Parts: sequence; C-alpha cells; structure tokens
Amino acid sequence: MRPVMTVPPSTVALIVAAGQGNRAGGDVPKQFRMIAGKAVIAHAFDALAAHEDVDAIHIVLGDGQERAARALLGDRRVASFITGADSRRGSVRAGLESIAASGGAETVLIHDAARPFLPAAVVDRLVQALEHADGAIPTLPVADTLVRGADGHMADPVDRAALHRVQTPQAFRFATILAAHRAWNEAEEATDDAQILRRCGHDVILVQGDERLAKLTFPEDFARADQALARTTRVGMGYDVHRLAPDEELWLGGVLVPYDRGLAGHSDADVALHAIVDAILGALAEGDIGSHFPPSDAQWRGAASDRFLAYARDRVAARGGAIGHVDLTIICEAPKIGPHRDAMRTRIAEILAVPLDRISVKATTTERLGFAGRGEGIAAQAVATLTLPALS
Repeated sequence: MRPVMTVPPSTVALIVAAGQGNRAGGDVPKQFRMIAGKAVIAHAFDALAAHEDVDAIHIVLGDGQERAARALLGDRRVASFITGADSRRGSVRAGLESIAASGGAETVLIHDAARPFLPAAVVDRLVQALEHADGAIPTLPVADTLVRGADGHMADPVDRAALHRVQTPQAFRFATILAAHRAWNEAEEATDDAQILRRCGHDVILVQGDERLAKLTFPEDFARADQALARTTRVGMGYDVHRLAPDEELWLGGVLVPYDRGLAGHSDADVALHAIVDAILGALAEGDIGSHFPPSDAQWRGAASDRFLAYARDRVAARGGAIGHVDLTIICEAPKIGPHRDAMRTRIAEILAVPLDRISVKATTTERLGFAGRGEGIAAQAVATLTLPALS
C-alpha cells in the first residue's frame, strides 16, 4: 500500500465487515475467525494493501467491534474504522459518507470481508474497466443447470446463458456511487452496490471474477479455505555471468572483495545476488531480473544489487510466502571465495531477513576450462526454496 499522502487518495478500498455471520457457526463473527493462522479480515486487508493501485483502506465494523478488529489487524495501516448500520446498504453508506468527510477519492473498491482471497488480477480488471464506465463488478458464469421449484417439485428450467454470479470488490467512481446511495429509497433494500448505481441510470461493466473469491458463509466454507491455504513448496533456479574488467569494484554476495579487477555490468554486476534474485523470481513464476530491472533503464546504472534482492524478498512477502533456503554456487578460478564466504552468507541473510542457517554459499572452479577457467569472468548459480499459500 502506498504511503499516507496529504492530498485525497486516488483509489480507496472500503471493507464491509459489520455483519455477525451467524450461518458460519462459531462464537465470533466470521470476519474475525481464523484461517491458516490469520483472521479473515486480515486476509482481505492484506490482499487489497498489496495492490499498487490501492492508496488507503477503510473498514466498516459493527457497533462495539473495533477493539477486536484492531487486535487482529495489528499494526496494519487502516485509514479509518467506521461504525456500520443494521443493513449492508446502510453500512456501505456510512463508509462512503466517512470517506467523503475525510476528503473523498476518485474511485472506491467496495469489498466484503467474507471474500478474503482476492487475486490482484481481479483488481486490475476492475480499475481498467472504470476507464469506460462509472461502475464495474467481477462476475462468474453460472455452470449448473437452474430450475424453478414449486411445492418441492421441479418446475421449468431457467436459461442460464445471461446469468452471472456477482462477487466483490465492486469498483465505482466515488462521487457517482456516493450520489447513488444518497438518492436511494430508504424503504427498499439492495443486496449490492451495483444495483444502486444502475437504478440511477449508470452503466456497470462486468469483468471476469475468480473462484477464489467465493464468499465464506457456512462452516464447510471455512474448512475448505483452511485446506486451500495449506502451504506449498516452490523451487526456483537462477544463473548469471559477468565479465571481469579493470577499474571495476568486485562485488560478490553483497560483499566488496579485494581484487585487481571487478565485474562489468549495468548495475554493480554482483553475479551472486543476481542469481539469487532470478531463483526467487523463478520460484514465484514472476519472470527474471531483467524484466523487473531492465538494463535499458538508466536509473539502475551502477545500482547496488542488494536493492534487487530486497525487491525479490518483498515479492515473496506480498504473496504470503516465506524463503526456506538459498543455495548459491560461485564459479571462478580467482579470487578465492573461502575467506569471504561467511561475510557473504551473513549479508545475504540480512537482506533476505532470514536466519543464517538458511543460506548456503559454495564455490567451485571449471578446472581452467571455458571463460571462467581463463579468468575472463565469474558465474553464479542459485537455487531458492520458498513456501507459499497453495492459492498464491
């Protein structure tokens, strides 16, 4: 989530978490129940906060629920807690009015806390859709046969071709959805905000939803969610090589190594850290170092490679993952790596914020074969092991 700004944010999220969730069972509201060691409301918050387009997150709670919510959310940066109403529509209205009173926004994502597993791609599609309409909602096609029923007997089937399952978050131009809520007939109820917007004559675009956004309603939903969030192991491999050149510093594994030559490259050319970055990005299936830090971009000229490794570390955290182990091999005839191995392990562990025993640094030669054997350059290869939520 972007840092706090002194001007009204462009896009805000409003998490609706004011319900009691009685159908879910248990002795606490479902938004406060735990899944994989984290509260439902915290899962929903983290998914929104991880998206680069979300500037601030507001939360609507039931009366007397703020203390419990604060305890479960810890030090997460909640823009405001708002007391909701007896209905979902009333709670959303209260949230929108509070945002307006604090300066407003350009767009708003209204999201049910009971849909905690929000893929970033859904937010991408919603934000893009708002370029063409005042509202956008994620939907899924209806796959099952639908029939009417009367007195416990099957009646006529229903054509499902034009039917859609509606999910949240729903995205709107803030001023437009606020005006629609203010104009709504208080004697009526609405099950979602898109209905309110359409009643005022505005178009709502449908974008592709995601099965992971299924609403948590019944006890069996929580059991399935716990199973789905079981951890999975990912392994990635990285390789990098740079030539040795005079008048260059030699950075290896985040450590400045005394030598008569250094590695040439667009950044500081630390092949060891570059290989680890590629291994981590590979395990995440998020491309390679060049796609995130292109050599054509002048801002990375001479950059310290610990910035690249810190970025890869943060990408793991954004996916709810953890770095289990890194195994690095440096390939060169000279200089000797042994005297610097411990310093490299320590520095890499510091950057990745993991215990030292999760970092392995080794060195080998090519028996004087190839470019490394001739002392023309240094290569490195790395393997990174991550654990990620199964839904990541």
